Amino acid sequence: MQLHLPLPELTLAEAGAEPPAPSHRIFCNRSLRLDRVEWVGFDMDYTLAVYDQFEMDRLSIEVTVRKLVEKGYPEALLSMPYRTDFAIRGLLVDRKYGNVLKMDRYRYVKRAYHGLVELSLEERRRLYHSRRLQPASRRYHWVDTLYALSEVAVYVAAIDALEARGQDVDYAGLFADVRAAIDAAHQDGSILDTMLADLPRYVRRDPEMPRALHKLRSSGKRLFLLTNSHADYTARMMDYLFEQGPSEYPSWRNYFEVIITAAKKPSFFTESSPLMETGNGEHTPATRFERGKIYAGGHLALLERHLGGGGDRVLYVGDHIYGDVLRAKKESAWRTAMIIQEMDAEQMALEACGPQLERMDELDDVRDAVYDDLHEHQVRLKEVSRARDELRATGEASTELDSARVLHRHAIDRLKARLRSADAEYSRLEAEVGRAFHPFWGPVFKSGPEVSLFGNQVEQYACLYTARVSNLDSYSPMHYFRSPRDRMPHEL
Repeated sequence: MQLHLPLPELTLAEAGAEPPAPSHRIFCNRSLRLDRVEWVGFDMDYTLAVYDQFEMDRLSIEVTVRKLVEKGYPEALLSMPYRTDFAIRGLLVDRKYGNVLKMDRYRYVKRAYHGLVELSLEERRRLYHSRRLQPASRRYHWVDTLYALSEVAVYVAAIDALEARGQDVDYAGLFADVRAAIDAAHQDGSILDTMLADLPRYVRRDPEMPRALHKLRSSGKRLFLLTNSHADYTARMMDYLFEQGPSEYPSWRNYFEVIITAAKKPSFFTESSPLMETGNGEHTPATRFERGKIYAGGHLALLERHLGGGGDRVLYVGDHIYGDVLRAKKESAWRTAMIIQEMDAEQMALEACGPQLERMDELDDVRDAVYDDLHEHQVRLKEVSRARDELRATGEASTELDSARVLHRHAIDRLKARLRSADAEYSRLEAEVGRAFHPFWGPVFKSGPEVSLFGNQVEQYACLYTARVSNLDSYSPMHYFRSPRDRMPHEL
């Protein structure tokens, strides 16, 4: 997937500004004028609050495995090896066969694992290429959040451990048990209480974020918070995140005109839950929003009435491709920005693999040329063979035609050898590039030469995407983000 750089209304040289560093850039899929945005909304988890993924996964995995053992799974699972770095966003869990898949935007399964063992091309073809996959069916589970990475890590490790013991595994049942265990761990405080007791270990506080929000407010934009986290947890987390903010903000609440917790996204955008005011551990019904108060529940129509209509004057910033970005885009006219924590690693790998990617492009051209030459010689060989056979049928022979057949056969053999060599080099480079991005799955945004299913959804539903909220500070609040000119293959 091409990483789109935003283009300002003037060139950076004309504007007298240096371009942001790669790690601070915001990428544009759909042109957006910030000067026309009046309201900017934010999710909290993995948006304003950026979690340390390794520590989060380690905690979630260990708690989940303990709950599986309490449910009756073998105690051997407590000591089974697991990989916190196995999963990435955009994968599919096949509950029927216990496999984890990565697809491109055309639903082609490029990679698949059973446990930590990669499936061969023949196995993938047998299981997934005989008919069109239906990712939305109940058979598959979409791994669309960073929260979900730990459950995939537990699932594949448990499959390996249980099958190594000779047990028959109910793959759908195991996955349901893993999901139930991790949900219970969040609900009973096993995870959240541990995090709150040691926030510096689990949360990467961004000192530049308060300044970015202040810059938006100073330009006249109004901010709101819309999160699925409950009020008490939200308050504790936001206190920590904004502890070192500008002195003119005595509390994190002063940044926001509206604060909504327990929003139950994506149903916030599609249903009509009652709005409740929170305070002193109680919830009381409310019919409108007041600045400085924390609310729970509510729904899109109610919020948009408060915003004065909403529409494309609202920019919503979140990390969840379905709950934040896709649903907001489909159920409203809001503009969307997606926080993709993996962007820094993706960009570093992309830069490091520049020479390999350039060589792969060259090999594509070489293979196209070889295929053309090969086809030409194969056609000529058929013509010469037909002419020789017709001549022989009359009892005559032609040494010239015999020599031509030999020359074409030799040319075909040479071209096929060259093609095999190019294919082998391409495959080697593709594997090398994939490992540079991720040891199991390769790039998040690509699946082989195609855009991945996840990358395709980012392109479709996120107007902007970037690594962190504070990157907004690198741009004027009046900035005009221009998407690259979209080209069809015949225009290239």
